[in-house]
Amino acid sequence: MTHPSDQRAYFFKIDTTIKRIRYALQKRFTDAGYDLTVDQWVLIDHLHRNPGISQNQLGELTTKDAPTVTRIIDLLTKKNLAERRLADADRRKFLISLTPAGEQLYDELLPLVVEIRRQGWGQLSDEDYQHFTRIMDSIYQNFSA
Repeated sequence: MTHPSDQRAYFFKIDTTIKRIRYALQKRFTDAGYDLTVDQWVLIDHLHRNPGISQNQLGELTTKDAPTVTRIIDLLTKKNLAERRLADADRRKFLISLTPAGEQLYDELLPLVVEIRRQGWGQLSDEDYQHFTRIMDSIYQNFSA
């Protein structure tokens, strides 16, 4: 018997939707005059919510590999948006935080991000969101075993 997912390219739908959202958000940043990529925003968002997080933890939260996280942190540091400091307990570990300029940028960009989220969600209901997250969580878990 054929499984329903055998004939449906659900990954393609997920991938193209993510690309469309990323494009819309990047365009919004650029049109508003911000020199920031969506990947940089993702790290800024996580640093805002987790100040003093290690680079390894940041990579796990954002599902980005270590070289990518390092490269983005380097860029954010050069832009004076983030800073590294050595951990007191482990001098081999860096803890990353936003600078005051990074926090200010977060506050400026959050309304643009919320606007994109609302645009994407459109007229879908809270119940739709619950179904969506349940399905996405199930797919994620199917690949976590």
